Amino acid sequence: ACEVTLQPLRRFDFDAAILFSDILTIPDAMGLGLYFTEGEGPKFHHPLRTAADIEKLPIPDPELELGYVMDAVRLIRKNLAGSVPLIGFSGSPWTLATYMVEGGSSKSFHRVKGLMYEQPKVMHMLLDKLAQSVASYLNAQIAAGAQAVMLFDTWGGVLSTEDYAEFSLYYAKQIRSLLNTNVNGQQIPTILFSKGCGQWLEAMTDAGYDALGLDWQTDIATARARVGNKVALQGNMDPIALYAQPEIITEKVKTILHKYGHGSGHVFNLGHGILPDINPEHVKAMVDAVHQYSPAYHSDL
Repeated sequence: ACEVTLQPLRRFDFDAAILFSDILTIPDAMGLGLYFTEGEGPKFHHPLRTAADIEKLPIPDPELELGYVMDAVRLIRKNLAGSVPLIGFSGSPWTLATYMVEGGSSKSFHRVKGLMYEQPKVMHMLLDKLAQSVASYLNAQIAAGAQAVMLFDTWGGVLSTEDYAEFSLYYAKQIRSLLNTNVNGQQIPTILFSKGCGQWLEAMTDAGYDALGLDWQTDIATARARVGNKVALQGNMDPIALYAQPEIITEKVKTILHKYGHGSGHVFNLGHGILPDINPEHVKAMVDAVHQYSPAYHSDL
């Protein structure tokens, strides 16, 4: 984890490092038996099928069952030697629950949504356990040296407005309230990323996080107008744009910077994860363009 976190920083002039870790470490620590099948993604040997399965789920101790992650955080901080900040992360309760109930990746989410609709109390029991686990996990990362933390709600966008508020955002708020973000007088920034959830930006803004991650389907100019100065915005270039030639990538970067406009509060990033076969030179083109053109938007600060 340490080496893979540091590798990109040796090649690209990034402004921060993000912990390299699987999003499903918490369910694995709960005993579901994470494994990977080539071409099919992550799966669990023991998916959740009944209320009894959920009732017996333990809340893992992050320094015991997930101690290897904390060791990685400490080692990465030591190797970074203050050069750039380290961002820790976790999957959100809803997103983790989708994998745990489905048994792996899903296109329909019929099992987890079925549980949500048919047995909402059982679903809330699972999400509450996950919220406690995620908060504990992120607090342990902060204690180990993470200088910011990010909550990834990759599958929040598959929910209706009412269900997103009840089964996803509610628990993101709960986690935020449990985070120990004051470390020796320094505030630890918090980021909430919910893919496919741009229609709920105002509600997300009220969740208490310092920044919201935007996917590429949300117009960043409109998003800024909607949230005002309440939160910073992170994003939001389409990751697929990195398949284009460097000159096109540069223009995409310039467009996003221009749309956000002048002033602070924008962290340039992709709108979701990078794909493994992207040409590294295209990543460099993006990073170089950000560093070349973004200062003009901060000249008045």
